[in-house]
Amino acid sequence: MNAAVFLEHTFLRDRDGRVYSQQGLDASFWQRYLEVFAPLSVVSRVRDVDELPAGVVRTDAPGVTFAALPPYVGPRAFARQIAALRQIASQAVDDADAVILRVPGPIATLGWSRLRRTRRPFAVEVVGDPWESLAPGGVRSRFRPFARCWMWWSQRRQCAAAAAALYVTREALQRRYPPGRPENAVACSDVALSPADFVARPRTRFERRLILVGTLEVLYKGPHILAEALARLRRLDLHLTYVGDGRRRADIEALVRRLGIGHQVMFTGRMPREGVRDALDAADLFVLPSLTEGLPRALLEAMARGLPCIGSAVGGIPELLDEESLVPPGDPAALAARIAELVDDPARMARTSQRNLSVAAEYRPEKLGQRRLEFYRRVAELCASGART
Repeated sequence: MNAAVFLEHTFLRDRDGRVYSQQGLDASFWQRYLEVFAPLSVVSRVRDVDELPAGVVRTDAPGVTFAALPPYVGPRAFARQIAALRQIASQAVDDADAVILRVPGPIATLGWSRLRRTRRPFAVEVVGDPWESLAPGGVRSRFRPFARCWMWWSQRRQCAAAAAALYVTREALQRRYPPGRPENAVACSDVALSPADFVARPRTRFERRLILVGTLEVLYKGPHILAEALARLRRLDLHLTYVGDGRRRADIEALVRRLGIGHQVMFTGRMPREGVRDALDAADLFVLPSLTEGLPRALLEAMARGLPCIGSAVGGIPELLDEESLVPPGDPAALAARIAELVDDPARMARTSQRNLSVAAEYRPEKLGQRRLEFYRRVAELCASGART
C-alpha cells in the first residue's frame, strides 16, 4: 500500500535531484512509514538551489518521492500560488492509498480539502499547537490573528474527521484538539533518540554555560525572552550559546547588543547532529523558554546528554520536566529567577541531571517503535476498508 504524507517543511533540492533538509529531517525519518507503506510520497515545499547551505542533511531515500509544492513564504505568496498548490496536493491525495496529515499547517489543510470532497478516510499526526504558536509575540505579521483562529479551527476539524490520530503528547494536544474516534487515537512521541544521543552517566560538575537549540525563523522558541532574562543576571557572569539560524537571527543579535550582553552570547548558526551533541556537552544548562511546543526534540536531546533543563510550561514540556524546572511562557523575570536558583545550587543541578537522563531513556526507539508501528498498521486497515468517520 502506498501513502502520501503532508507536512509543513521546506526541503532543498540540488542540481542532481538530491533532496536535503535544513532542520535535521534526515532519511531515517521516513523509515517509520516505510515499515508499512511503500512507496511513500512526501507532500511539502521543495526549493531548488545551486549551492547548499551549511548544516543540511540528506533526506531522500529509496522508496521515497517528493510531490514538490512551490516554495512559497508567507500568506501572500500562498494565496498567489493557491491554484498550483491545490492541484499538486489533490493529485497526491488521489494517487495515494493512504493519506497522513502532519498538523498543524496549511500544507496539511490542502490535503484535507481534497479528502473532504472525496470522503476518504485519513490519519492525522498532531505535532504542534497553532493556537499557541501564533499567539502574540511569536510571529510578526498583520495576518497573525486571522491565521491563528483559522488554523486552530481547521486543526480541530481535521482531528475530529480523522479515522485515526497520533499525538506527540500524552495529554496537552489532545485537550485542545480532541480525536473524533478516541478508540483509534494514540499518544506517541515524534522523537526517537538513538544510543548515540545518550551519555553514560549524569553530570556532577557545573559551570555557568547556557545553551538554547532552535530555529530563528520565528520567535516561538523564546530567544528574546532568554536574552531579557540574561540581562537581569549580569552578576552571575553567564554565557549563552545559541544553536540555530533563520530570518530573525539579526533581530536577536541586535537585541543582545542593545541589552549590553553581546559579549555573553555566541550564535553558531545551524550545526550537524554531531556538532549539536558537542555543543550540548560543552554546556551546563539547557534553556527552552518557548511560547509554544509539541514535544520538543531539542529538549529531549539535551536531557539525554544529562543536562539540567529549564522550559516553559507549554505544550508537552510539562510532560518532560518537573515543576521546579518550569516557568510561565513570556516571563523574563520568572525565567531569570529560575536560572539563578539552579546555577547557584550545584547539588540540585546534579539531581536534575540524573532525573533528566532517566526520563530521556523512555524515548529510546525500542520504547516507541512498536506503538508507532501498530498505529500505521491500523491506518492501513482503515484506509483499505474505506472506513468513514
